[in-house]
Amino acid sequence: MKKIMLIATGGTIASKNTEGGLAPAIASDELLDFVPEISTVADVTAVQAFNLDSTNICAAHWLEIARLIRANYTAFDGFVVTHGTDTMAYSAAALSYLAQGLDKPVVFTGSQKSVYLRDTDARKNLADAFFYCADGDAAGVKIVFDGKIILGTRAKKTRTRSYNAFTSIDYPEIGILREGSPYYYIREEKPRTEPVFYAKMNERVFVLKLFPGISADVFDYFDGHCDGLIVESFGAGGVPDYGGDAFFKRMKKFAEGGKFVVFTTQVEREGSALAKYAVGRKLLDCGNVLEARSMTLEATLTKMMWLLGNFAPREIAERFYLPVQKDII
Repeated sequence: MKKIMLIATGGTIASKNTEGGLAPAIASDELLDFVPEISTVADVTAVQAFNLDSTNICAAHWLEIARLIRANYTAFDGFVVTHGTDTMAYSAAALSYLAQGLDKPVVFTGSQKSVYLRDTDARKNLADAFFYCADGDAAGVKIVFDGKIILGTRAKKTRTRSYNAFTSIDYPEIGILREGSPYYYIREEKPRTEPVFYAKMNERVFVLKLFPGISADVFDYFDGHCDGLIVESFGAGGVPDYGGDAFFKRMKKFAEGGKFVVFTTQVEREGSALAKYAVGRKLLDCGNVLEARSMTLEATLTKMMWLLGNFAPREIAERFYLPVQKDII
């Protein structure tokens, strides 16, 4: 029997109908009452970290989840985190950076409908999360949802209502669950070194989605408020020039000021390729301009927050391209 800590954070899975609409209202120990079969594989200790709609979760909450895992790491065989679906991919990516080299599993799950309802995906998802977490080969940060096991750095919510809400982007699901048993497509070797935990993130990172006709004046805000800028560019990469090359000039000035610009793409799959076009090569010649390649936006954002919060500028560019849980290929 595995010892597993349930860290409840709210979300739809723990929601009830109120006069103002669905809101988190079910406590961590109550969640377990809905899925009694969990007790056949795990001795569970439930902790209510907070009880929020996941749209309200940010870096402070990621750090609290990481703190709970670090404080209890030696006492438990694994951790299940129940979480709202809207920002679950961000949280799973953030924990992949805040808690590295884990030889035990940290499993995020949630649901599209409340566990309180009769017709819901919540009970199966919660059971599957514990069944996977109790498996001897499980390790690292994962999302378990709709029977899929997805790396925390590769997950994205791609549907707002359907039960198959999460997709593994540009990397295979590592396995599936059938009738409570995990079947692995990819078997990962467990780390043999001690895990490394981090307790800082820099939230002064902004995501800029380019659109036709965008003005370079947006940098008037970025210059004073951001240490990092993630640009969701068109296609494989590049910035617009509507005359005078103003956007490129402002971006170059931002990067040369010791700040970082990361280029990604608005296209969901296959990543960026800045060197393919002349405009992209011009960008790569600027200092402190990085390329996300096939990283998800969720991983790109949380990796930059982690890097800016923990490392000197001279280390950031090199560390950005070092893979963490297959985040960059």
